[in-house]
Amino acid sequence: MKKAWSSMIACTLTATLIAGCSTAGNGSSQNQQTAQGDGKSSQSGGRVLNYWSPFSGDSQKWDQERIAAFEKKTGIKVNVTFVPNGGLNNGKLLAAITGNSAPDLVEADSPALAYSYAAQGSLESWDTHIDQLGLGQNLMPGFKDLMQYNGKTFLIPQDSNVLMLYYNTDMFKEAGLDPNKPPTTIEELDQYAEKLTKMNGNKIDRMGFIPWTDSGGDAFTWLWMFGSKIYDSSTGKLALTDDKSVAVYNWMNKYAQKYNPAQLKSFTSGFGGMFSPDHPFMTGKVAMTVTGNWFTNALRIYAPNVKYGVAKIPVPPGGRENGTLLNSNVFMIPKGSKNVDLAVEFVKFGLAPEINGPNFDQWRSIPVTDSKFDEVSWTKQGDPIYKLERELANSPNAGHPALTKISPQLSDELKALQDNVIYNNKDPKELLQALQDKLQKALQ
Repeated sequence: MKKAWSSMIACTLTATLIAGCSTAGNGSSQNQQTAQGDGKSSQSGGRVLNYWSPFSGDSQKWDQERIAAFEKKTGIKVNVTFVPNGGLNNGKLLAAITGNSAPDLVEADSPALAYSYAAQGSLESWDTHIDQLGLGQNLMPGFKDLMQYNGKTFLIPQDSNVLMLYYNTDMFKEAGLDPNKPPTTIEELDQYAEKLTKMNGNKIDRMGFIPWTDSGGDAFTWLWMFGSKIYDSSTGKLALTDDKSVAVYNWMNKYAQKYNPAQLKSFTSGFGGMFSPDHPFMTGKVAMTVTGNWFTNALRIYAPNVKYGVAKIPVPPGGRENGTLLNSNVFMIPKGSKNVDLAVEFVKFGLAPEINGPNFDQWRSIPVTDSKFDEVSWTKQGDPIYKLERELANSPNAGHPALTKISPQLSDELKALQDNVIYNNKDPKELLQALQDKLQKALQ
């Protein structure tokens, strides 16, 4: 595959700061036609892999390039269907498995949801093929738990992403804050947020920070960073009612009560998505936000003039210091796969550095073994953001939270609970206890 490189603006690194650049490496995407067919191919000698991919947009184009390269090298025909999240969250994959029409290979971009399929017995094990994939023994700490259920390997991570704190350096200077010293604790984060917030009477013009926007609004982000177990795999029990979990929602509610939940809801209602020029960080409506490495590419495209820094996510005392949440794209073999050998061959091909390279270039996503970082262009160029990503990914406090067979339901319920606290000023301890009692029954 060809690579097109964008010019890079110099970035500076201090002990606590990564000054972001709105220009990132960008792998070119040659638009290939989606491989579809009737399952027969004269050129492939009858060898056909049925593959479901979760990607869209530029990522879909990259996957199409990968498929074309695989077909050219191996002679194996790939029938690909692009399905949001690999069909995991709309019932399509489960229906295919029960109907004996499952694809041979599925990739998903929601690791907790994929893990729930493993826990429910819907996937085939990779164990007899694991040596062929060349992952080696130097997997970073946060990946083994994701890959295995009850000692068997069901998920193979293609790559991963880390969450970080993004902040507008010009706004820091305007507020009298040092851009070289981003907040490291929740107490500092709150102090910075107050200084960065702009009010026009009772109207919000700019929020310094809103805990529940972007990746901060995901169900497990702040629970993980505050140090909550969420789910204890050793006992098979939920752990939602400890002081750390309660503290998350009380902290969020302080923001809601301080700035009026109705006003905050109105203020955030007009926010654009991550890949939109109307995203609040790009329009100057929010000075700090927690999101993933992919946001550097969004800023490059939609807000090249925004000057920003990237830092570790602040935590309270007892939180997961120097930690992050990993968000991995994972391969799985559904029950009923008719061509496991072809699935293994495709995944082995896809994990090769020269194939994953354009993906890493464009999104700053990361490999799952530390040694592979040295082969990525960002590392070779000394990119400071990528250096931070590598540090975070190797941290013992990096992980995939809440890996359980009820992860999807737990996520939905916690998001609803969060809204109930923020917008209705409810007591989180009582809500968490009721939720734990309810969902623990589903785990038995």
